[in-house]
Amino acid sequence: MQLKQMTAVTWLALVAMNPALAGSFEKTATGVVVLPDEGAAKEVRLEVMRDDIIHVVKLDQPGKKRSPSLMTVAAPCACDFSVAKSAGDSVTLKAGKISATVSLKTGLVQFTNAKGEVFLRQASESMAPVTIGGKPYMAIKQGFNHGTKDAFYGLGQHQNGQMNMNGEDVTLAQHNMDVAVPFVVSDKNYGVLWDNNSISRFGDAKPYGPMGRDLKLVDDQGKEGGLTARYYVDGKLVLTRHERDIAYQYLKDVAENWPKELGSSKDLKNLKDLKVVWDATLSSDKPGVHKMQLYASDYATLTVDGKEVLDVWRQDWNPWYHNFEVKFAKGKPVKLHLEWKPSGGMVAITHNDPLPEAERHSLTFSSEVAEGIDYHVISADNMDKVIAGYRHLTGQAPMMPKWAYGYWQSRQTYGTQEQLLGVLREHRKRGWPLDNIVQDWFYWPENGWGSHDFDKARFPDPKGMVDEVHKNKARIMLSVWGKFYSNTDNYKELAAKGHMWTKNVEDGALDWVGPGYKNSHYDPYTQEARDIYYRQMKSKLVDLGFDAWWMDNSEPDVLSNTRPADFKKLIGPTVHGAGEVTFNSYSLQHTKALIDGLNRDQPDTRQYILSRSGFAGIQRNSVAVWSGDVVARWNNLYDQISAGVNFSMSGIPNWTHDIGGYAQETRYQSGDVGSAQENRATTAAQMKPEDEKEWRELNLRWFQFGALTPQFRSHGEVVRREIHLISPENSDMRESMLWYLKLRYRLMPYIYSAAADTHYNSGTIMRGLVMDFPNDERVKDIKDQYLFGRDLLVAPVHVYGARERSVYMPKGASWYDFYTGELHKGGASVVVKAPATRMPLLVKAGAILTMGPVTQYVDEKPDAPITLKVYTGADGQTSLYEDDGVTKAYERGESSRIPFSYNDKTGTLTIGDRAGQYKGMVAQRQFRVHFIKPGVSSSESFDDADQIVAYSGKAITIKRK
Repeated sequence: MQLKQMTAVTWLALVAMNPALAGSFEKTATGVVVLPDEGAAKEVRLEVMRDDIIHVVKLDQPGKKRSPSLMTVAAPCACDFSVAKSAGDSVTLKAGKISATVSLKTGLVQFTNAKGEVFLRQASESMAPVTIGGKPYMAIKQGFNHGTKDAFYGLGQHQNGQMNMNGEDVTLAQHNMDVAVPFVVSDKNYGVLWDNNSISRFGDAKPYGPMGRDLKLVDDQGKEGGLTARYYVDGKLVLTRHERDIAYQYLKDVAENWPKELGSSKDLKNLKDLKVVWDATLSSDKPGVHKMQLYASDYATLTVDGKEVLDVWRQDWNPWYHNFEVKFAKGKPVKLHLEWKPSGGMVAITHNDPLPEAERHSLTFSSEVAEGIDYHVISADNMDKVIAGYRHLTGQAPMMPKWAYGYWQSRQTYGTQEQLLGVLREHRKRGWPLDNIVQDWFYWPENGWGSHDFDKARFPDPKGMVDEVHKNKARIMLSVWGKFYSNTDNYKELAAKGHMWTKNVEDGALDWVGPGYKNSHYDPYTQEARDIYYRQMKSKLVDLGFDAWWMDNSEPDVLSNTRPADFKKLIGPTVHGAGEVTFNSYSLQHTKALIDGLNRDQPDTRQYILSRSGFAGIQRNSVAVWSGDVVARWNNLYDQISAGVNFSMSGIPNWTHDIGGYAQETRYQSGDVGSAQENRATTAAQMKPEDEKEWRELNLRWFQFGALTPQFRSHGEVVRREIHLISPENSDMRESMLWYLKLRYRLMPYIYSAAADTHYNSGTIMRGLVMDFPNDERVKDIKDQYLFGRDLLVAPVHVYGARERSVYMPKGASWYDFYTGELHKGGASVVVKAPATRMPLLVKAGAILTMGPVTQYVDEKPDAPITLKVYTGADGQTSLYEDDGVTKAYERGESSRIPFSYNDKTGTLTIGDRAGQYKGMVAQRQFRVHFIKPGVSSSESFDDADQIVAYSGKAITIKRK
């Protein structure tokens, strides 16, 4: 039944007194409230957030109060909408471009687009009570579109070579290299934002567990219930034993399970050429494809039924998951063989039974801790508009400063201010472009983490260092953390106010610096804590004039490789509850502390924050995210491509990565190139020639890829990263690095216009192919190509020694080879040459690339001619966006845009009227127009022009000859 209209509060109070009102609904000022007859949810609330967005909340108790959202900032809109009883004993909320129908019997919801088509249909739901920190919560799950073929993208940044997430399992839990953003966008032009701060999952809601939980294990001696483990030292077998599972996933596991015959686990590093080998057969009474994961650091090689499945390496302190699948037939065993060569690391294999096929291919979210089910559904005309809906809900991305899109040089770490300044001086002496140089961690005294002091012996004049960087027309970024040593005054002040998580200190845990120091992170979930954090930084750091801020370890990783149950106790409590309640949202509140303070003190300055972690909404804090401490391995380079594309499609447009990989195998850590410490360079052994050759090629291929990602940034530990130190004079490597470095600056008008699109149109710089070619089925799971802007197709080389690679040309366009001018018709894969010095790069026919000169920094020559590369064969349009690049005058409308359009039939390029203006604008411009035809190389004709025209802001046309 429908009740007469009354306030939602009054109605819910009436319902509480009269359970017979179940199966009813009430229209509210912003939507509708439904009390279903049955089902897990006792109340379903729908709100219209915009005419294409509906917010859904499901509660286990009518009228239950909930905590405010951390990720969303939008309020319900004052939109026209209707609520009416509909067929099948349901109620429909209809807004302009989206409708939601709720069953009055079950509370299940389905969504319809502007065309009247059902695009999202709820199929499952659960709300199970849990107690966390002595308070009642729920573990929740909501599944949609069982059996769907829709493709799904986003979910943040994940390091498993995943593109289309349909059929995948993704754990949303912040980690050094893994960024949780609970938002998906579909190729069918809808999206779901899952509003929950705890550990969540997309796909299977059941956490992966040890193999023995689900599978029958038999060791190679025929004994059931485990595996045969063999331990080798210096090539000799020293121990064989039966083990129930491979159980070295966390530090406590290693300490508790390591064989006592080999001494303490702390002595593991002292064992020469240690190798552990596990053998067993696995079987399951549940036939089908089982999803499994190898969690490992150090060297690990996995073989299943005689076939090598994985050959991986990670630094010993930073293990991670590697997904693989095993097909089981009922009663038929599968042989597993794992070899692990540890130097102190961890290893485990985890498993889940197969889901029913329909549920496997669905849009399913679940969360460990919740007050209720809470999500937003967005319906749009294309994927860009779905992402725009995400930004409407969680906050727009401000304009980053223009220099942020130039080249960044970094290293872990410059040990002195002279090292840092020397690198900048080298670039300027050689005339090589560079816009930003980075001072990483440990500029403070050894025992002063969190003091915000500089070590006076190594950094005697930090203000002078900053000033010299600025005199050389560059910017400088500084690393800052949420971590404090307990002996610092800053820790003591925060702790006295109750704003430090103190358990790690109380436990006596020490970090890895020197003798080790007691430490923990501050709690940023209150305004007072955030204000204190910023105030402590201001006089010691902010006032020195640094241009950008590197907020490292923002997951936060309070104590690495801790068992999850123990770790959750280290990151709480907060005002919202125990640590697991806010497990994923630290970076959002931590970066808020800094951006709010900077905006107060520098109200007209654009800010730039680089964070190792991210969460839904973090883009509103002027934050870019990087992919963490990835390693210098070819498979890790491959993983970065899909990680960056999906992260960008999660609605956060500025992303970067450590060119060359942060950590390297020891085989790369010798000789001049292999040591970033000047005092080691002359004494260390030389790198083996074959290793040096591979390292140089890996770094070069990564550099080529980095030049065409949103932020172009070289960084890593131990091995030197500076161009003049890692590439020999007059080498092909040096030539290629400088060629791509200069290409980046030539493309700056194109790149900055794409960056402006992220703010003005909620655009995306690093684009999955599906965004622009949604009707081409073949692009939907391509994991190693993407569009940089809307016109450049990038195909990084990620295989050692490869000198060609297959590139798929999306259907619906023709594609020019940037280097040769060869024109390819879309809809086919083409083997493209890829010499060591060049990465496949293609341009869409109809593109109008706006290009400038090579400069040492982005605005060295603001009045330089702009070259318009017009790729004939199709119509096209674009625009050139300009502003002052550093202030917030753009927010006051102070910017300009010049539109360009090309008509291929008439061969006419039109440069339209300029719209807008800003202080310092170049009013009189020169455009150099170059029409690219098949067979014309773009890379050998940067300065060619068919016509040169003067432009004063009024429309002109140029005819192709």
